[in-house]
Amino acid sequence: MRNMKMKINIMKPLMIITAFLAFSALFPARGQETVIKREITLYNPYKPSLPDVVKKSFLPDMTDTSAVKPVIKYEIRTTPYTPPYTVSPLKAATMVPDPLTKLYNGYINMGLGNYLTPLAEISITNLRSKQSGVGIYAGHFSTNGKVKLENGKKEFAGYMDNNVSLYGRKFLDESVLKGSIDFSRKTRYAYGYNPGITDYDPEKKDFRLNYTSAGINAGISSVRPDSSKLVYEANLDYNFFISEKNMYLHKVKLTGQAGKEVEGFYAGSGAGFEFYKPSGYISSSSAYIAEITPFITRKSADWNAKLGAGFALDKFIDDDDPKLHIYPDLRFGFNIMPSYLAFYAELKGKLERNTPENVIMLNPFVLSDYLYKIRNTCYPLIVSAGLEGESGIEGRYRLNVSYTIADDFLLFTNYAGTRNDTINILMGNYFKPLFDEAEILKFHGETAGRINRHFTFSAEGNYYKYTLTSNKYAWGMPDWDLKFNLKYNLRDKIIASIGVNTTGPRKLLTTTDNFDNLFNLLGSSEKEYSMPAHLNFNFSAEYRYTKILSFWLKFNNLSFTKYYEWAWYPSLRFICMAGFTYSL
Repeated sequence: MRNMKMKINIMKPLMIITAFLAFSALFPARGQETVIKREITLYNPYKPSLPDVVKKSFLPDMTDTSAVKPVIKYEIRTTPYTPPYTVSPLKAATMVPDPLTKLYNGYINMGLGNYLTPLAEISITNLRSKQSGVGIYAGHFSTNGKVKLENGKKEFAGYMDNNVSLYGRKFLDESVLKGSIDFSRKTRYAYGYNPGITDYDPEKKDFRLNYTSAGINAGISSVRPDSSKLVYEANLDYNFFISEKNMYLHKVKLTGQAGKEVEGFYAGSGAGFEFYKPSGYISSSSAYIAEITPFITRKSADWNAKLGAGFALDKFIDDDDPKLHIYPDLRFGFNIMPSYLAFYAELKGKLERNTPENVIMLNPFVLSDYLYKIRNTCYPLIVSAGLEGESGIEGRYRLNVSYTIADDFLLFTNYAGTRNDTINILMGNYFKPLFDEAEILKFHGETAGRINRHFTFSAEGNYYKYTLTSNKYAWGMPDWDLKFNLKYNLRDKIIASIGVNTTGPRKLLTTTDNFDNLFNLLGSSEKEYSMPAHLNFNFSAEYRYTKILSFWLKFNNLSFTKYYEWAWYPSLRFICMAGFTYSL
């Protein structure tokens, strides 16, 4: 209250003074009147403006300076727990077999290509059986093209292969009985005559060669997986081969082998007897080969060894006494890096059969006078060593070098002259065999593997060095060869492959006998031909539309390389075929 009274006492004088001043303003004094005059000169118009003001921002600091440290206290009190259990017997394990893929009774494969090239195959077999198996196969392949010779003429260069085989097996408790009946018919045309002859215009039948082979086979073999028991196999074969009238050969062959493991060693032997009976027009004598090959082997996880030998008694047609051949059969190998790198060395030999069936696979244009009288080639010594193992990309590799000694090494030369000293003049489109003693040095390499899940490849290469006694060159043999194949597989739906085959340079030989007007031999002349290296590209593709139907396409010699198989024998160029395969 005292304070309020003081405020009221002060306010009263202030109010009196204020009222006095207001009254004086309303009534000014008249005693002295002073008049003041001023002049203001404006040179610029008035422009109001505001000065720039820098605002300051005051943002809050979000950093939390306070810290909360929770304190947690806990304790665990354990209580033992004993779960109840019951004992029940275990059931016996059962083996569930893998699901078997569906089998079909057979297939049909048909196709057609340029040069009027038909292909037809059919195969029919029974389905899975624990008692027996039987089947039949028949196939035909031929071509009807013409090639242009060096003299400008076009000659028919077709060929034909027909094959039929009926086969069967009977499964016994510990062995298998097997047998087959086989028939083969091959037709070739000796079109490559001497191009220097211009007035020669033969018919197809004049240089057609037919080779027919029929045979029957029966055998028995064991199926015991345990090597401690006797493992055996025996076969009996009969074959009849004919090339033309009065030119044929009977062959009977009995072979067998057996082996058994004894105290860590595996010992066994092979044996065989082959009997050859030609027609009386060829020779009145017969030929045979008796052979036995005992061996003993031992192997472990790190090394393997073989000790054996071969003994062959070879009696050739028109020979009075047989020849005895003895061959070594030795091998030793050990692992440097298990599975990936292994070394091996071999010392062996062999007797190569030059039967008419084998010879026409090398050269189908050999004169019948010589075809049935070609001696067997003896390899008394073959020394080889190399490295092998897994490539690390789902494949294997092998590198080796070998040195071979060969007796009666078989070569060929084109022959122009007369046949059996008659007036039947030969134009150089048929061949005579040549024999020589040879030493062969060979370098070999091969590998295969998988690039990724779609691509796989394989490659192989060889280099040869021949040293001959009588002949200047190994006629028809290349200095080297290379093969490469790349395969593409897209989910077993689309399958394609590209192949490259390269053959090195070769030397070919032609021989001409000169006769007088009475067909007396005046002498022989020889001529060499050099064949350069050639490259051959092949392509094939298959589209599997369903599991039972697929379509395929093949291209051979995409490089259109002009290649001579023999002197005066140009080969067919580009070949294209298309077809389908259907499962029955």
